[in-house]
Amino acid sequence: MATMTIRIPDSKHERLRLLAQRTGVSLNKLVDEWASIAIAQFDAETRFTARASRGNPERGLALLDKLDRRPTRRARKKNS
Repeated sequence: MATMTIRIPDSKHERLRLLAQRTGVSLNKLVDEWASIAIAQFDAETRFTARASRGNPERGLALLDKLDRRPTRRARKKNS
């Protein structure tokens, strides 16, 4: 496991410490969770971009149009 040192203003550090305390995790765990989210978002964007470059724009837009015409989950429940 690696150690990372960051420099942030004392006021920001204090607010992050309070946030971690309020959510019941350590400051280290809070930052670790944020890093996991950032990596997941980056990986998803990378995969999406790679797949989009191989795709057919017209087909993709047609699928989006089809989704726009589908009733939402809320509307389906309401009609049930």
